[in-house]
Amino acid sequence: MTTGPALLDRLAEDRAFVAAPSATRVVFGAGTLAVLPEEVDRLGWSRVLVLCTPGQRALGERVAGLLGARCAGVHAGAVMHVPVASVASARTVLDAVAADGCVAVGGGSTTGLAKGLALETGTPYLAVPTTYSGSEMTPVWGLTRDGAKTTGRDDRVRAATVVYDPQLSTGLPVATSVTSGVNALAHAAEALYAPDASPLTDATATAGVQALLAALPRLAADPADVAGRAGALAAAWLCGSCLASTTMGLHHKLCHTLGGTFALPHAETHTALLPYALAFNLPAAPFAAGTLAAALGSDAPATALWELTGRLGAATSLGALGLSVDDVPAVVAAALANPYANPRPLTAAGLTALLTAAVAGADPAVLADELPLEVCHP
Repeated sequence: MTTGPALLDRLAEDRAFVAAPSATRVVFGAGTLAVLPEEVDRLGWSRVLVLCTPGQRALGERVAGLLGARCAGVHAGAVMHVPVASVASARTVLDAVAADGCVAVGGGSTTGLAKGLALETGTPYLAVPTTYSGSEMTPVWGLTRDGAKTTGRDDRVRAATVVYDPQLSTGLPVATSVTSGVNALAHAAEALYAPDASPLTDATATAGVQALLAALPRLAADPADVAGRAGALAAAWLCGSCLASTTMGLHHKLCHTLGGTFALPHAETHTALLPYALAFNLPAAPFAAGTLAAALGSDAPATALWELTGRLGAATSLGALGLSVDDVPAVVAAALANPYANPRPLTAAGLTALLTAAVAGADPAVLADELPLEVCHP
């Protein structure tokens, strides 16, 4: 089995770095939803608006019941990619009930709505994640307007507290569990080659990758396994913390374009695209390549991840999600118009090769021979 580079060796490189760990309070463990009223009281909120998706209204109502008189209402209006209209609608409710805090219950869509409200109004929120994207640990927001998704960073959108209760995700379908988990994995993978990585993010990303790759097969075999669910939530926490501390790269840029412009499903897009983004970038990122090779037990980590997600039942091509080769030029143009920091320089030819392979669902290894390697970050 491949062994990864030692973190002490990374420290020995004498890199300069800045570390800013999250100040978000985390409450973790089976049954911790029960302490939600105490956590709200600790934050000093007296009128709380519960946010959720339409499909999770029952859970939202359950949370409202736990909060009792503290709850000012339930707004089941969260939707994928956080359209600005959904934030406007939620703000109307927020103002009407005079809420002084929100509780976001569910996955990334609900957390995204809470972030949108926090960005616009300054209203703080507490997150209760039921999926594994890890977005609840980041100061990254995303809003979709007129078919374009805009993202940014702002400390106002950090969750005040996150309550991780693995019992809440035992009913999450295996397919959703897998794609949600690989969404989190993308955060850690890109943190491993981010230009502002530090020994702290190196260690956190490595642990997150290892925890997630251990949890996903376990969940696929037994979706009711609470310990496996706890492992996936812990991985989400770690991977989200990486995204909070480092600069996003090509993979995230492409996913934002594919979601905002082409309305591709968020977690599924991360899952289908990540092996191809890694195949493109890892030759220019030896530490990330070694770490992922060790975690996946393969000298071809991009292919190993592609095979794993396929075995676990996820879509392994962008074509299966609705993108066609005719769409590729528009995605390439959007990526080049506002490029992210990336270990490998971005060119139209390189991005076209990456996306064409991803649409077809080809073995990511085909990208190895596409273009000469140029490195822009050590």
